[in-house]
Amino acid sequence: MPIDPYIAALLGTVGLAALLPARGTPADVASGASTAAVALLFFLYGARLSTREAMDGLRHWRLHLTVLLCTFAVFPLLGLAAKGLVPYVLTPALYSGLLFLTLVPSTIQSSIAFTSMARGNVPAAICAGSFSSLAGIVLTPLLAAFLLGHSAGGFSADSLLKIVLQLLVPFLAGQFLRRWVGGFLSRNKRVLGLVDRGSILLVVYTAFSQGMVAGVWNQVTPARLGALLGVEAVLLAVMLSLTWYGAKKLGFGRADRVAIQFAGSKKSLAAGLPMASVLFGAEASLAVLPLMLFHQMQLMVCAVIAKRRSRDPEAAEARAVDPGTEGVSSRAGSAASRTAAGTAPRSG
Repeated sequence: MPIDPYIAALLGTVGLAALLPARGTPADVASGASTAAVALLFFLYGARLSTREAMDGLRHWRLHLTVLLCTFAVFPLLGLAAKGLVPYVLTPALYSGLLFLTLVPSTIQSSIAFTSMARGNVPAAICAGSFSSLAGIVLTPLLAAFLLGHSAGGFSADSLLKIVLQLLVPFLAGQFLRRWVGGFLSRNKRVLGLVDRGSILLVVYTAFSQGMVAGVWNQVTPARLGALLGVEAVLLAVMLSLTWYGAKKLGFGRADRVAIQFAGSKKSLAAGLPMASVLFGAEASLAVLPLMLFHQMQLMVCAVIAKRRSRDPEAAEARAVDPGTEGVSSRAGSAASRTAAGTAPRSG
């Protein structure tokens, strides 16, 4: 399977930070620019998220509640269970990053694309991803503050104020201004996608520069990285199994189970990276490493699963019953894959 080009860009940014970390005045400038970039990202998330679409999706509340529970309850419980691997398998810093990974909201675009490929319930995947992103604006920072303690800022007034000012206020401003800026965002989606990704690359460069200057990378060895990959492979396998077979036990049909599996087993890199920069400060470089590795792993594994699901007898039967669904599903998947990962789809 090829490496996601954006992951390659992220790895290149990490390499640049390792060779040429920002120090002194350039570091202060990069930090200020990174703060502004995070605020811009969450403003754009808010401006793109269609509240009307999300409210329309409430009719399928059991499916959305199942995805939310997988994302913000089952995932964190598995993360807490991994505490027993410290310090034998994971270092405390890597475990903090792994636990943060379990608190991040689900993706939207890749969930839609894989659900479409597997002939699942695409509208449900759109709504489930949107609900997860919306809930993650509040739940991810609060869960991180509660479960990660001092390493994520704790419950101090300063840390909560930082979360509100850098994440929640820009998001709400985007929602409020959506009626005036929504058309502009729709017409310039491709350019703004580059702004999204460029902002995240700046956040990554700043975080990893701070980590290099502070010497946090001395804590990581190749053996520890290999162990982290193994732990994440188990985590992904458990969630893929729970979302598929658990949804069957709950009485969901095949199309809904596909949406639940892909929306409930994945984590958003685009949402997690800026959140980590706000919550972890100089320790953000190690905190986001597990998320970056998990993101690439989930794309590779889910692509294989989606292709296999598309050949299921039930998928073929669904196409025979409603041939027009295939074209709609394909268009939804194509549109999703062209959009920046982890951001909300535009209305309509």
